[in-house]
Amino acid sequence: MAVTETQTKYRYDFAEIESRWQKTWSETELFRAPERPDPKRGKFYLLVMFIYPSGDIHMGHFRNYIVGDAVARRQMMNGKDVLHPLGWDAFGLPAERAAIARKLNPADWTRENIELSRETLQKVGISFDWSREVVTCQPDYYRWSQWLFLRLFEKGLAYRKNGLVNWCPGCLTVLANEQVVDGKCERCDSEVEKKELEQWYFKITDYADRLIDSLDNLPGWPENVKTMQREWIGRSYGAEVEFEVDSCGLKIPVFTTRLDTIYGVTFMALAPESEIVKTLTMTAKKREEVEAYRKQALLKRDIERGGEGEEKTGVDTGVCAINPYNGEKVPIWVADYVLAHYGSGAVMGVPANDTRDLAFVEKYGLPVIQILKRADGAETKYGEVIPIAESVTINSGDFSDLDSAVAIERMAKRAEKEGFGKLATQFKLRDWLISRQRYWGTPIPIIHCPDCGLVADENLPVILPNVTEYAPKGRSPLADVPEFVNVSCPKCGGKAKRDTDTMDTFMCSAWYHLRYLDPKNDGAAFDSAKANAWLPIDKYIGGITHATGHLMYFRFMTKFLHDLGLVDVDEPASELFNHGMVADSSGKVMSKSRGNVVSPIELMEKRGVDVTRLAMYFTAPSEREVLWSEAAVTGVEKFLLNKVYQLTDFYDSTAGELKHYFKQSELDSAGWTLYLSLNQKIKRATDDFDRLQFNTVISAMMELQRDLERSQTTSVQLKNKVVFSLTQILAPLAPHLAEEIWSQLGHTDSVFKSRWPEHDEGAMQGDLITVAVQINGKLRAEVRIAPDASAEDALNAARSHERVQAHIQGRRIVKEIYIPGRILNIVVK
Repeated sequence: MAVTETQTKYRYDFAEIESRWQKTWSETELFRAPERPDPKRGKFYLLVMFIYPSGDIHMGHFRNYIVGDAVARRQMMNGKDVLHPLGWDAFGLPAERAAIARKLNPADWTRENIELSRETLQKVGISFDWSREVVTCQPDYYRWSQWLFLRLFEKGLAYRKNGLVNWCPGCLTVLANEQVVDGKCERCDSEVEKKELEQWYFKITDYADRLIDSLDNLPGWPENVKTMQREWIGRSYGAEVEFEVDSCGLKIPVFTTRLDTIYGVTFMALAPESEIVKTLTMTAKKREEVEAYRKQALLKRDIERGGEGEEKTGVDTGVCAINPYNGEKVPIWVADYVLAHYGSGAVMGVPANDTRDLAFVEKYGLPVIQILKRADGAETKYGEVIPIAESVTINSGDFSDLDSAVAIERMAKRAEKEGFGKLATQFKLRDWLISRQRYWGTPIPIIHCPDCGLVADENLPVILPNVTEYAPKGRSPLADVPEFVNVSCPKCGGKAKRDTDTMDTFMCSAWYHLRYLDPKNDGAAFDSAKANAWLPIDKYIGGITHATGHLMYFRFMTKFLHDLGLVDVDEPASELFNHGMVADSSGKVMSKSRGNVVSPIELMEKRGVDVTRLAMYFTAPSEREVLWSEAAVTGVEKFLLNKVYQLTDFYDSTAGELKHYFKQSELDSAGWTLYLSLNQKIKRATDDFDRLQFNTVISAMMELQRDLERSQTTSVQLKNKVVFSLTQILAPLAPHLAEEIWSQLGHTDSVFKSRWPEHDEGAMQGDLITVAVQINGKLRAEVRIAPDASAEDALNAARSHERVQAHIQGRRIVKEIYIPGRILNIVVK
């Protein structure tokens, strides 16, 4: 019962259809969010991590943004006011290194890539509110990054200090700890070195407790991300005890979680880079030996020094420290396995209960004192760590023969009473090093005055000057721009100099979610009322690679702004979704640095945007890695063009007002079967959309379309309902085609202004049977299907099951054997 033959029986001109609907969306401002959401409608702030504009987008970006687009469009159909913005993380190493490699100015290279990527994203038809676009390298943005820096400085949370830093010889700049991966620069893969420099830091450690504790208030964040943050922050409870140096009276604080082992200390070890080493009084010969060892040790990567299985080395300083509990003298060594950035850079060596300490004393002939035994009397070996709940102290003076928990409590009381120790909490987290000796970044708004010291420059923005020499030299290129450097002090008017470092690009992304809420504001970073109306982010989408970098920093910045009273929330995002990466056919993740990226443009021009989108959605669940191949396009293309595009053939415009719910008595047998299928598929699609399982949403649509096609029902109203529902379910995934079908069904408003279909709870259960699913002969799942289901039906139901997906992902189905009503066996390779 087609409306007319001409409405459906014509070539699918995707280029014309997609262009026309994108123009309509733009002209009607369909995706433009209100300044503040209507409380009656509810709000949904959907944010996808923004782009480094170091080239055009590739399939990895494409997947990221179409996943977010599907979520945003679905929420529009739920009646929400949706905010879905985009911006450009334009400063920093990625853009600068790409520009230098091409002998271009970073500003020109960045601007060209933004224009190119923006054009590509607009061709994809992503539902971004382009009126809120931000570009971090423009003064109207980085002015407020500088303003935030000064607020941190004002509160004592931005400070300068001298110390050893991570230095990348490839990028010729310092790196934060979070930017060093397995001892290498995360950007250029160079071996990271240690270098002593005076740098700027943000005191993120002041927020360490809150950053850990509030993870418990984020049930919508993946557990693995929360675990990674907890481990990175690394909170430990214990005690800090001072060991006095015998020769000079210097007191060395040592943190330990096992105070019950302190009678077993046979040496003390200091980190080679520890400032304490420089203050020890040694003989000239010992000083020479120690300095030579320090230089050699600092050539090693942290992972080599502290890793399990790595050889532990050290040098004796010839100086002793006194154990405050028993008065025994213990030698002080400098050892490479001690790292300065954890605790005070000093550890007490207890070889009887630590494998690394045991390896050290065995190498250098130092003694071992057994000070713990197992409570159950079992044999205890040297180097073995016995849990507190299972150990009893021995050879521990007045604290012998006590359960370790009791001993720790009594030892701590004695330390506090006598003034040589206290209970303490220790963190692995270090302050955020934000100085960069590069050109392409936000200038630090500080002036160095010889009389006034560090002075805030509130005359913002401090403009990044245009320069001709911007390649890295090991110091900031801004230092060679006298008109930038030489200024008058804002306090005394005397001669002064600007700070010439630029900020880590993670500063730009630490607060960008707030600038989207008020991007044109010239008088403030954002309006608090607008921010509070939209916050928190309802769903944040991005890669897990940012777990201990950006995701930590933007939580920290939100908490800081909360403390200033500028935002009500102290967590930026209530839900986080980590999408899977896109790999090439060899299994390597697509990356511009690897040169293995595939652009979606060619495929979209050849097959259309919606076909390309559906192929990416259908290849794997959104959180799983995708091995991309154009072969994935064929199946969904046939579904879209041969099935979905012909949906209006089943629609009868003369059937009267659309009916949403049916009673069994109103339908013939075939109609009731189709109605059951419709409601089961709506429920399944709704649930799978909530979990971003778009591949199984597409499977549900395929099954429902097939049921519609095969149904012998005479109910034209029911067929109309199925056509409407299929079009609505399709809409977030293939928006251009859905809009085209929706208009053919007689609608003048966008399909995204219609309400998402709801299932009829009274029509969910028909006569279903349970079928076992085996993969390569092993039982993996069970599915519920109709008694007369075909082998194709059974296979589609199995494919949508999570446990089956886990076993077939990335593998090829070579055969399926279906014994009707009993078992489905899938053979994969």
